[in-house]
Amino acid sequence: MLSVAVITKNEATNIEYCLRSVAWAQEIVVVDEFSSDGTADMAKSFGAKVYQESWKGFSGQKNSAVEKTAGDWVLSLDADERITSPLRQEIEETIERKDAFHGYFIARKNFFSGQWIRHGGWYPDYCLRLFKKGFGRFEERAVHERVVVKGATGYLRNPLEHYTYRSVADYLIRMERYSRLAALEIAEAKRPPLWSALTLRPAFTFLNMYLLRGGFLDGKKGLFLAASYAYYTFLKYYRFSEKDPAPGDPYPHPPSPWGAL
Repeated sequence: MLSVAVITKNEATNIEYCLRSVAWAQEIVVVDEFSSDGTADMAKSFGAKVYQESWKGFSGQKNSAVEKTAGDWVLSLDADERITSPLRQEIEETIERKDAFHGYFIARKNFFSGQWIRHGGWYPDYCLRLFKKGFGRFEERAVHERVVVKGATGYLRNPLEHYTYRSVADYLIRMERYSRLAALEIAEAKRPPLWSALTLRPAFTFLNMYLLRGGFLDGKKGLFLAASYAYYTFLKYYRFSEKDPAPGDPYPHPPSPWGAL
């Protein structure tokens, strides 16, 4: 039995497409942070089991959703992600295998402003999303949350689709929130970064994304992403140095490419 676990807050523009793509699963669990745009009702209309809970951080919220599932396998998704038909078939075949691993990484096709970003480190962007119930749990972190699995892991061939930022404005608003969360995480690590974090790291981030990882092949959007990631890298360390790590409202969900910065 496969259970799908999703967390939401005001995801009315995404949740329908997400849940349609996993309507074939035996169970869908949605943990919603008291959405005001009808997200919870939309999820219920797809047969999802909806629980409304106060915010506990990305890891805490996702672990709460996982804990409420009843399946032998769990597929964790963000509301702006979708499972394609080839990936559905591969998942169904994988969880029926007697020699299946305890968890599987799935590549993500990340879309920015409607364009699939193929370079700059945005693809394949593997994330561990499919795992046996009881063997996987999200690591407790302020941001860059990821599943840690007890046991062997493997990789699926087919990617899921991730429809992230809808516009440049959307991107910049969320970068403000992520930089605060990242500054908080740096503070909690109790390892003060060197001065080079404010100077050399942003420059390396841009060169790495735009030149070494081929971001220039994605045109103007590749240039924008490399430049904005460099700024994000500077901002999170500057905020830490200024003692300004207040996380604020963490929504919407951050994409895993931040984890590479």
